Amino acid sequence: MTTPLPPIDAAAALARAWMAQDPDPATRAELDALVARAEAGVPEAVADLTERFSGRLDFGTAGLRGALGAGPTRMNRVLVAQAAAGLAAYLRLREPNPSVVIGYDGRHNSAVFARDSAEIMQAAGVQATLLPRLLPTPVLAFAVRFYQASAGVMVTASHNPAADNGYKVYLGGGDGGSQIVPPADAEIQAAILDIARGSVTALPRSTAYATAGEEVIDAYRSATSGVARAGAPAATLRYVYTPMHGVGLETARAVFAAAGFPDMHVVPAQANPDPDFPTVAFPNPEEPGAMDLAMELAAVVDADLVIANDPDADRVAVGVREGDAWRRLSGNEVGWLLGWRAARAAGGTGTLACSLVSSPALGAVAAASGLEWIETLTGFKWISRAPGLVFGYEEALGYLVDPDKVRDKDGISAAVAVLEEFADLKAAGITYEQHLASFAEQFGGYASSQISIRVADLSIIPATMERLRSSPPSVVNGRAVQGVDDFMGGVQGFPPNDILRFRFDGGRVIVRPSGTEPKLKCYLDAWSTDGTAAQRLASAEATVAALETGMRQLLES
Repeated sequence: MTTPLPPIDAAAALARAWMAQDPDPATRAELDALVARAEAGVPEAVADLTERFSGRLDFGTAGLRGALGAGPTRMNRVLVAQAAAGLAAYLRLREPNPSVVIGYDGRHNSAVFARDSAEIMQAAGVQATLLPRLLPTPVLAFAVRFYQASAGVMVTASHNPAADNGYKVYLGGGDGGSQIVPPADAEIQAAILDIARGSVTALPRSTAYATAGEEVIDAYRSATSGVARAGAPAATLRYVYTPMHGVGLETARAVFAAAGFPDMHVVPAQANPDPDFPTVAFPNPEEPGAMDLAMELAAVVDADLVIANDPDADRVAVGVREGDAWRRLSGNEVGWLLGWRAARAAGGTGTLACSLVSSPALGAVAAASGLEWIETLTGFKWISRAPGLVFGYEEALGYLVDPDKVRDKDGISAAVAVLEEFADLKAAGITYEQHLASFAEQFGGYASSQISIRVADLSIIPATMERLRSSPPSVVNGRAVQGVDDFMGGVQGFPPNDILRFRFDGGRVIVRPSGTEPKLKCYLDAWSTDGTAAQRLASAEATVAALETGMRQLLES
């Protein structure tokens, strides 16, 4: 009878096989040292090694995303080579002469992963075009449609911590340049697993791939600056901009100037791409403190506005002055601002769409404007597919303002729309607070907040979701729960998903695991149509505050 190998022996054997196919000397050395320490009995090394070979990063609807490092549960050149070859096999089954365009940002190994992908896919019979340098994700999404490519690959981890990288896939043709959705994700994953049965050293490579010229960047610049109306803006704006150590500055500066907004003041310490993101704890404009340097500069230069992109520039955050201080608008505030703008321009035709965790304020705008309103699962892979779409957003700072050009969130085109909106307000002598009051008078007062619980132990997330499912609360901080929707069991219009929604009088709470980070997320929304604008807003804010206090106690107990 064969005795099963002890876990450490099995993991060490898998690690040596992995090293034999790894083209990267840095990750080979990393794994070799880890195996030596694990075989010497160092407990931390044993745990690390066995975890790295306990599974693999799955290719899901967000593609691949994870920490850089050696082994199948990390992002590295072996995993990327398998992904590229698997995607190529999938595309060849879809059409006889497939093509792909590949982009990359400034994170560690992004350029290497992109070149590996181009070489492997070109050799596998997929005509590959590599973007000429590190560029924002929206340029890649635009390029899929510009080149009429079968697919697009963007090497980025977006706003994740510096230790991460990722691999995002778009599909052309009938998918219109949107990110992948089921069943494509599972089919690509199956093709990747077929490739993973062999060694990536056997995969042919070719350097005959094309490198894109400036034409695609020029076309993106022209199309995106066109989000603003032709002619000079209604008023001159002075604004501060930060790319958050990412790749947005070059493209954003050119687009904003072409749109009529040249008075940009850039945060010097965050201007250049830096994969270590040294001035922020997390390179995400949503995170506390991430926009502090931008707001400090805004006070110095007496700016009208602050614009912040995340590192790959597919998201945008907006800072406004309140008295002598500055604050970041929530993702929902920017969403209703741009949704109202889109509705005014739509002329009663089209669809407004948002993720179901975003504010229902967009639905009120749609109803009052004679437009359709669609709620989707989280992610622009769903929002971008809404029929008749004229505007879509998700509360996590993602906005799609020009669906005919890009079928994904775009932090640069959205910033153009924001700049123009605030130029119009400035020309009319209207403050943001007055504009908010006008919105409340017309559509109702809305408020929102979010609880985000980052965990080191991933088992906490499913355990918490199961606790809420098996014993849902009947009251949250004095507010009676009027109904519970468990999306895992199926909710009309949505496929099964790990989401819980609690309904209250004038409010709701949604709880779900994050799809890209080790977080449990809780979204709180409230609304009121009673009284004056100020009373409506105050009522909604009071409801959200009460629900937030109660849900923190419930989730953290």
